[in-house]
Amino acid sequence: MLQKFEVSGFRGFEKNFVLDLAQKRNYEFNSEAIDNSVVKTSVIYGKNGSGKSNLTHAIFDLISHLTEESKLPPFFSKNYLNAKNKKGYASFKYHFKFGDSNVTYFYDKKTARSIIREGLDINGVNYVFLDRNDNKIAKIKIPGTESLNNDFTGADDNVSIISYINNNSIFPDGEITNAFKNFISYVKGMLFFRSLLEGNSFIGLESSGRSICQDIIEHDNIKDFDNFLNANGVECKLKEIETTNGKSIGFDFGDSVIPFMEIASTGTKSLGLFFFWMQRMDQVSLICIDEFDAFYHHELSQNLVTILRDMKAQVILTTHNTSIMSNDILRPDCYFVMDSKSVSPLNDLTDKEIRVAHNLEKIYKAGGFNKKDDN
Repeated sequence: MLQKFEVSGFRGFEKNFVLDLAQKRNYEFNSEAIDNSVVKTSVIYGKNGSGKSNLTHAIFDLISHLTEESKLPPFFSKNYLNAKNKKGYASFKYHFKFGDSNVTYFYDKKTARSIIREGLDINGVNYVFLDRNDNKIAKIKIPGTESLNNDFTGADDNVSIISYINNNSIFPDGEITNAFKNFISYVKGMLFFRSLLEGNSFIGLESSGRSICQDIIEHDNIKDFDNFLNANGVECKLKEIETTNGKSIGFDFGDSVIPFMEIASTGTKSLGLFFFWMQRMDQVSLICIDEFDAFYHHELSQNLVTILRDMKAQVILTTHNTSIMSNDILRPDCYFVMDSKSVSPLNDLTDKEIRVAHNLEKIYKAGGFNKKDDN
Protein backbone atom coordinates (compact mmCIF):
# COMPACT_ATOMS: atom_id res chain seq x y z
CA MET A 1 0.00 0.00 0.00
CA LEU A 2 0.95 3.64 -0.37
CA GLN A 3 2.46 4.65 2.96
CA LYS A 4 3.76 8.12 2.16
CA PHE A 5 3.80 10.52 -0.79
CA GLU A 6 5.94 13.59 -1.46
CA VAL A 7 5.72 16.18 -4.24
CA SER A 8 7.31 19.53 -5.03
CA GLY A 9 7.35 21.90 -8.01
CA PHE A 10 4.04 20.52 -9.32
CA ARG A 11 1.09 22.91 -9.73
CA GLY A 12 0.23 24.36 -6.31
CA PHE A 13 3.12 22.65 -4.53
CA GLU A 14 6.08 25.00 -4.70
CA LYS A 15 7.89 23.33 -1.78
CA ASN A 16 7.93 19.72 -0.66
CA PHE A 17 4.43 18.60 0.33
CA VAL A 18 3.95 15.35 2.24
CA LEU A 19 0.95 13.05 2.71
CA ASP A 20 1.88 10.54 5.41
CA LEU A 21 -0.49 7.57 5.67
CA ALA A 22 1.51 5.65 8.27
CA GLN A 23 -0.60 4.60 11.26
CA LYS A 24 -0.18 7.22 13.99
CA ARG A 25 -2.12 5.82 16.94
CA ASN A 26 -3.27 2.43 18.19
CA TYR A 27 -6.97 3.25 18.42
CA GLU A 28 -9.00 0.21 19.42
CA PHE A 29 -11.94 0.94 17.12
CA ASN A 30 -12.54 0.78 13.36
CA SER A 31 -9.36 -1.24 12.91
CA GLU A 32 -10.59 -2.27 9.43
CA ALA A 33 -9.54 1.21 8.27
CA ILE A 34 -5.89 0.26 8.92
CA ASP A 35 -3.88 -2.44 7.15
CA ASN A 36 -0.28 -3.41 7.94
CA SER A 37 0.17 -0.19 9.98
CA VAL A 38 -0.93 1.95 7.02
CA VAL A 39 -4.13 3.98 6.77
CA LYS A 40 -6.26 2.00 4.31
CA THR A 41 -9.22 4.39 4.18
CA SER A 42 -8.57 8.13 4.37
CA VAL A 43 -10.71 11.24 3.94
CA ILE A 44 -9.06 14.59 3.15
CA TYR A 45 -10.80 17.87 4.01
CA GLY A 46 -9.80 21.30 2.78
CA LYS A 47 -11.23 24.66 1.79
CA ASN A 48 -11.70 25.55 -1.87
CA GLY A 49 -8.30 26.22 -3.37
CA SER A 50 -6.40 24.28 -0.71
CA GLY A 51 -5.04 21.87 -3.34
CA LYS A 52 -7.04 18.68 -2.77
CA SER A 53 -7.54 18.00 -6.48
CA ASN A 54 -3.92 18.84 -7.28
CA LEU A 55 -2.81 16.38 -4.60
CA THR A 56 -4.87 13.56 -6.10
CA HIS A 57 -3.53 14.39 -9.58
CA ALA A 58 0.02 14.38 -8.22
CA ILE A 59 -0.45 10.95 -6.62
CA PHE A 60 -1.60 9.59 -9.97
CA ASP A 61 1.15 11.20 -12.02
CA LEU A 62 3.12 7.93 -12.22
CA ILE A 63 0.23 6.36 -14.15
CA SER A 64 1.24 8.43 -17.19
CA HIS A 65 4.49 6.52 -17.67
CA LEU A 66 4.20 3.25 -15.72
CA THR A 67 1.07 1.75 -17.27
CA GLU A 68 0.38 0.75 -20.84
CA GLU A 69 -3.13 2.18 -20.71
CA SER A 70 -1.94 5.65 -19.76
CA LYS A 71 -4.88 7.68 -21.02
CA LEU A 72 -5.02 10.99 -19.23
CA PRO A 73 -7.84 13.57 -19.14
CA PRO A 74 -6.98 16.81 -20.99
CA PHE A 75 -6.75 18.75 -17.73
CA PHE A 76 -3.94 16.58 -16.42
CA SER A 77 -1.08 18.03 -18.48
CA LYS A 78 -2.12 21.68 -18.25
CA ASN A 79 -0.14 24.04 -15.99
CA TYR A 80 2.02 21.12 -14.96
CA LEU A 81 4.79 23.02 -13.16
CA ASN A 82 4.29 25.38 -10.23
CA ALA A 83 4.25 29.03 -11.34
CA LYS A 84 7.22 29.80 -9.03
CA ASN A 85 9.18 26.72 -10.08
CA LYS A 86 12.78 27.86 -10.71
CA LYS A 87 14.37 24.43 -11.15
CA GLY A 88 12.32 23.58 -14.25
CA TYR A 89 10.98 20.24 -13.10
CA ALA A 90 8.63 18.65 -10.57
CA SER A 91 9.74 15.97 -8.11
CA PHE A 92 7.70 12.98 -6.93
CA LYS A 93 8.46 10.36 -4.30
CA TYR A 94 6.28 7.38 -3.37
CA HIS A 95 6.85 5.17 -0.33
CA PHE A 96 5.08 1.80 -0.50
CA LYS A 97 4.77 -1.01 2.03
CA PHE A 98 4.09 -4.56 0.87
CA GLY A 99 4.17 -7.01 3.79
CA ASP A 100 7.64 -6.62 5.32
CA SER A 101 9.11 -4.93 2.24
CA ASN A 102 9.44 -1.20 1.65
CA VAL A 103 9.63 0.21 -1.87
CA THR A 104 10.49 3.84 -2.63
CA TYR A 105 9.96 5.12 -6.17
CA PHE A 106 11.14 8.62 -7.10
CA TYR A 107 11.48 10.72 -10.25
CA ASP A 108 11.70 14.24 -11.67
CA LYS A 109 9.71 15.48 -14.68
CA LYS A 110 9.72 18.55 -16.90
CA THR A 111 6.24 17.80 -18.23
CA ALA A 112 3.61 15.11 -17.73
CA ARG A 113 5.54 12.93 -20.19
CA SER A 114 9.19 14.05 -19.95
CA ILE A 115 11.20 12.14 -17.30
CA ILE A 116 14.57 13.58 -16.23
CA ARG A 117 15.56 11.31 -13.33
CA GLU A 118 14.09 8.07 -12.06
CA GLY A 119 15.00 5.59 -9.36
CA LEU A 120 13.79 2.75 -7.16
CA ASP A 121 14.88 1.69 -3.66
CA ILE A 122 13.88 -1.58 -2.00
CA ASN A 123 14.34 -1.91 1.76
CA GLY A 124 16.62 1.12 1.79
CA VAL A 125 18.95 -0.07 -1.00
CA ASN A 126 19.00 1.58 -4.43
CA TYR A 127 18.42 -0.93 -7.25
CA VAL A 128 17.51 1.34 -10.16
CA PHE A 129 18.70 4.84 -11.09
CA LEU A 130 18.91 6.91 -14.27
CA ASP A 131 19.74 10.60 -14.66
CA ARG A 132 19.24 11.70 -18.25
CA ASN A 133 20.89 15.07 -17.58
CA ASP A 134 24.10 13.46 -16.33
CA ASN A 135 25.00 9.95 -17.40
CA LYS A 136 22.55 8.07 -19.60
CA ILE A 137 23.99 4.77 -18.38
CA ALA A 138 21.38 3.36 -15.96
CA LYS A 139 22.02 1.47 -12.77
CA ILE A 140 19.93 -1.73 -12.87
CA LYS A 141 20.61 -4.24 -10.08
CA ILE A 142 17.32 -6.15 -9.69
CA PRO A 143 17.80 -9.95 -10.03
CA GLY A 144 16.76 -11.12 -13.49
CA THR A 145 17.88 -7.93 -15.26
CA GLU A 146 21.52 -8.92 -15.90
CA SER A 147 21.09 -9.11 -19.70
CA LEU A 148 19.32 -5.76 -20.10
CA ASN A 149 20.89 -2.90 -22.03
CA ASN A 150 21.51 -0.10 -19.56
CA ASP A 151 22.55 2.53 -22.12
CA PHE A 152 19.67 4.98 -22.56
CA THR A 153 21.51 7.26 -24.97
CA GLY A 154 19.03 8.30 -27.64
CA ALA A 155 16.03 6.87 -25.80
CA ASP A 156 12.93 9.05 -25.60
CA ASP A 157 12.59 10.83 -22.28
CA ASN A 158 9.00 9.58 -21.96
CA VAL A 159 10.26 5.99 -21.66
CA SER A 160 10.35 4.89 -18.03
CA ILE A 161 13.29 2.74 -17.00
CA ILE A 162 10.94 0.93 -14.61
CA SER A 163 8.57 0.02 -17.44
CA TYR A 164 11.55 -1.04 -19.56
CA ILE A 165 12.75 -3.36 -16.78
CA ASN A 166 9.29 -4.80 -16.16
CA ASN A 167 8.56 -5.45 -19.84
CA ASN A 168 11.91 -7.06 -20.67
CA SER A 169 12.80 -9.20 -17.66
CA ILE A 170 12.01 -12.64 -16.30
CA PHE A 171 12.27 -12.35 -12.54
CA PRO A 172 13.28 -15.21 -10.25
CA ASP A 173 11.43 -15.58 -6.96
CA GLY A 174 12.96 -13.66 -4.10
CA GLU A 175 12.40 -10.84 -1.65
CA ILE A 176 13.65 -8.10 -4.00
CA THR A 177 11.87 -9.29 -7.13
CA ASN A 178 8.64 -9.97 -5.25
CA ALA A 179 8.72 -6.42 -3.86
CA PHE A 180 9.27 -5.07 -7.39
CA LYS A 181 6.40 -7.13 -8.80
CA ASN A 182 4.09 -6.04 -5.95
CA PHE A 183 4.95 -2.42 -6.76
CA ILE A 184 4.12 -2.87 -10.46
CA SER A 185 0.88 -4.71 -9.65
CA TYR A 186 -0.19 -1.96 -7.24
CA VAL A 187 0.41 0.80 -9.79
CA LYS A 188 -1.55 -1.07 -12.48
CA GLY A 189 -4.49 -1.33 -10.07
CA MET A 190 -4.64 2.36 -9.16
CA LEU A 191 -7.88 4.16 -10.06
CA PHE A 192 -8.83 7.85 -9.83
CA PHE A 193 -12.24 9.14 -10.84
CA ARG A 194 -14.52 12.07 -10.26
CA SER A 195 -18.03 13.05 -11.20
CA LEU A 196 -18.61 16.80 -11.50
CA LEU A 197 -20.94 19.05 -13.45
CA GLU A 198 -18.43 19.38 -16.27
CA GLY A 199 -18.42 15.61 -16.71
CA ASN A 200 -16.83 12.35 -15.57
CA SER A 201 -13.14 11.58 -15.82
CA PHE A 202 -10.82 8.83 -14.68
CA ILE A 203 -7.13 7.96 -14.52
CA GLY A 204 -5.64 4.50 -14.24
CA LEU A 205 -7.53 1.22 -14.39
CA GLU A 206 -8.90 0.76 -17.89
CA SER A 207 -12.65 0.72 -18.39
CA SER A 208 -14.65 -1.14 -21.00
CA GLY A 209 -15.25 1.95 -23.13
CA ARG A 210 -18.99 1.30 -22.87
CA SER A 211 -21.53 3.60 -21.26
CA ILE A 212 -22.44 3.05 -17.62
CA CYS A 213 -25.75 1.35 -18.51
CA GLN A 214 -24.27 -0.80 -21.26
CA ASP A 215 -21.45 -1.88 -18.98
CA ILE A 216 -23.82 -2.87 -16.16
CA ILE A 217 -25.83 -4.95 -18.65
CA GLU A 218 -22.64 -6.57 -19.96
CA HIS A 219 -21.78 -7.59 -16.39
CA ASP A 220 -25.35 -8.92 -15.90
CA ASN A 221 -25.68 -6.63 -12.88
CA ILE A 222 -28.99 -4.82 -13.42
CA LYS A 223 -30.52 -6.48 -10.37
CA ASP A 224 -27.51 -5.65 -8.22
CA PHE A 225 -27.60 -2.05 -9.48
CA ASP A 226 -31.33 -1.89 -8.66
CA ASN A 227 -30.60 -3.14 -5.13
CA PHE A 228 -27.68 -0.73 -4.76
CA LEU A 229 -29.79 2.30 -5.69
CA ASN A 230 -32.67 1.31 -3.42
CA ALA A 231 -30.32 0.60 -0.52
CA ASN A 232 -28.92 4.09 -0.91
CA GLY A 233 -32.21 5.98 -0.95
CA VAL A 234 -33.20 5.89 -4.63
CA GLU A 235 -36.55 4.10 -4.77
CA CYS A 236 -36.85 2.60 -8.22
CA LYS A 237 -37.31 -0.47 -10.36
CA LEU A 238 -34.94 -1.02 -13.26
CA LYS A 239 -35.18 -3.13 -16.39
CA GLU A 240 -33.24 -3.73 -19.56
CA ILE A 241 -34.52 -1.83 -22.61
CA GLU A 242 -33.72 -1.51 -26.30
CA THR A 243 -32.79 1.91 -27.68
CA THR A 244 -31.58 3.19 -31.02
CA ASN A 245 -28.04 2.91 -29.60
CA GLY A 246 -28.49 -0.65 -28.40
CA LYS A 247 -29.28 -2.14 -25.01
CA SER A 248 -29.65 0.19 -22.04
CA ILE A 249 -31.36 0.49 -18.65
CA GLY A 250 -34.69 2.14 -17.94
CA PHE A 251 -36.82 3.07 -14.95
CA ASP A 252 -39.84 0.76 -14.93
CA PHE A 253 -43.01 2.62 -13.91
CA GLY A 254 -45.35 -0.21 -14.85
CA ASP A 255 -47.25 1.44 -17.71
CA SER A 256 -44.15 3.16 -19.04
CA VAL A 257 -40.38 2.79 -19.07
CA ILE A 258 -38.06 5.80 -19.30
CA PRO A 259 -34.32 5.52 -20.10
CA PHE A 260 -32.16 5.86 -16.98
CA MET A 261 -29.97 8.69 -18.29
CA GLU A 262 -32.95 10.78 -19.39
CA ILE A 263 -34.50 11.33 -15.97
CA ALA A 264 -31.93 10.24 -13.37
CA SER A 265 -30.84 13.08 -11.09
CA THR A 266 -27.23 14.21 -11.03
CA GLY A 267 -26.77 12.37 -7.74
CA THR A 268 -28.28 9.16 -9.11
CA LYS A 269 -26.05 9.34 -12.19
CA SER A 270 -23.10 9.81 -9.85
CA LEU A 271 -24.18 6.64 -8.01
CA GLY A 272 -24.27 4.92 -11.38
CA LEU A 273 -20.63 5.91 -11.95
CA PHE A 274 -19.74 4.65 -8.48
CA PHE A 275 -21.41 1.29 -9.23
CA PHE A 276 -19.68 1.15 -12.64
CA TRP A 277 -16.31 1.12 -10.87
CA MET A 278 -17.53 -1.09 -8.00
CA GLN A 279 -17.89 -3.86 -10.57
CA ARG A 280 -14.09 -3.74 -10.97
CA MET A 281 -13.05 -3.52 -7.32
CA ASP A 282 -11.38 -6.92 -7.42
CA GLN A 283 -8.81 -5.32 -9.76
CA VAL A 284 -8.25 -2.14 -7.74
CA SER A 285 -5.31 -1.53 -5.39
CA LEU A 286 -5.95 2.17 -4.67
CA ILE A 287 -9.18 4.03 -5.39
CA CYS A 288 -9.12 7.81 -5.17
CA ILE A 289 -12.32 9.82 -5.64
CA ASP A 290 -12.05 13.60 -5.82
CA GLU A 291 -15.05 15.42 -4.28
CA PHE A 292 -16.60 11.97 -3.96
CA ASP A 293 -19.88 13.19 -2.46
CA ALA A 294 -20.42 16.40 -4.41
CA PHE A 295 -24.00 15.37 -5.22
CA TYR A 296 -24.85 13.21 -2.20
CA HIS A 297 -26.95 13.67 0.92
CA HIS A 298 -24.80 13.24 4.06
CA GLU A 299 -26.40 9.88 4.93
CA LEU A 300 -25.55 8.55 1.48
CA SER A 301 -21.99 9.84 1.86
CA GLN A 302 -21.67 7.89 5.11
CA ASN A 303 -23.01 4.73 3.44
CA LEU A 304 -20.48 4.95 0.62
CA VAL A 305 -17.54 5.54 2.95
CA THR A 306 -18.59 2.43 4.89
CA ILE A 307 -18.80 0.43 1.66
CA LEU A 308 -15.33 1.59 0.61
CA ARG A 309 -13.86 1.05 4.09
CA ASP A 310 -14.91 -2.60 4.02
CA MET A 311 -13.35 -3.25 0.62
CA LYS A 312 -9.84 -4.61 0.18
CA ALA A 313 -8.55 -1.64 -1.80
CA GLN A 314 -6.80 1.34 -0.25
CA VAL A 315 -9.01 4.44 -0.42
CA ILE A 316 -8.34 8.20 -0.59
CA LEU A 317 -11.35 10.52 -0.69
CA THR A 318 -11.54 14.32 -0.83
CA THR A 319 -14.59 16.22 0.39
CA HIS A 320 -16.02 19.34 2.04
CA ASN A 321 -18.62 17.31 3.94
CA THR A 322 -17.80 17.30 7.66
CA SER A 323 -20.83 15.13 8.55
CA ILE A 324 -18.77 12.02 7.76
CA MET A 325 -16.05 13.12 10.20
CA SER A 326 -17.13 10.55 12.76
CA ASN A 327 -15.57 7.83 14.88
CA ASP A 328 -18.63 5.74 13.98
CA ILE A 329 -17.23 5.40 10.44
CA LEU A 330 -13.44 5.73 10.62
CA ARG A 331 -11.01 7.03 13.28
CA PRO A 332 -9.01 10.24 13.93
CA ASP A 333 -5.87 9.13 12.07
CA CYS A 334 -7.96 8.48 8.94
CA TYR A 335 -9.34 12.04 8.69
CA PHE A 336 -6.91 14.60 7.28
CA VAL A 337 -7.13 18.39 7.15
CA MET A 338 -5.32 20.08 4.28
CA ASP A 339 -4.22 23.62 3.49
CA SER A 340 -1.78 24.93 0.88
CA LYS A 341 1.26 24.00 3.00
CA SER A 342 0.45 20.71 4.71
CA VAL A 343 -1.99 17.88 5.28
CA SER A 344 -2.29 16.25 8.70
CA PRO A 345 -4.50 13.68 10.48
CA LEU A 346 -6.81 15.02 13.19
CA ASN A 347 -4.83 13.42 16.01
CA ASP A 348 -1.76 15.47 15.01
CA LEU A 349 -3.78 18.69 15.16
CA THR A 350 -4.60 18.58 18.86
CA ASP A 351 -2.74 17.96 22.11
CA LYS A 352 -5.83 16.36 23.63
CA GLU A 353 -6.48 12.62 23.63
CA ILE A 354 -9.30 11.70 21.25
CA ARG A 355 -11.66 8.98 22.44
CA VAL A 356 -14.25 6.96 20.55
CA ALA A 357 -17.14 8.90 22.16
CA HIS A 358 -15.85 12.28 21.01
CA ASN A 359 -17.79 14.14 18.31
CA LEU A 360 -15.07 14.85 15.74
CA GLU A 361 -17.22 17.13 13.59
CA LYS A 362 -18.20 19.27 16.57
CA ILE A 363 -14.58 19.60 17.71
CA TYR A 364 -13.50 20.45 14.14
CA LYS A 365 -16.13 23.17 13.70
CA ALA A 366 -15.24 24.61 17.10
CA GLY A 367 -11.60 25.01 16.01
CA GLY A 368 -10.30 22.16 18.13
CA PHE A 369 -8.02 20.86 15.39
CA ASN A 370 -6.04 24.02 14.72
CA LYS A 371 -2.71 23.01 16.21
CA LYS A 372 0.13 23.96 13.86
CA ASP A 373 3.57 22.44 13.51
CA ASP A 374 6.08 24.79 15.11
CA ASN A 375 8.55 23.86 12.43
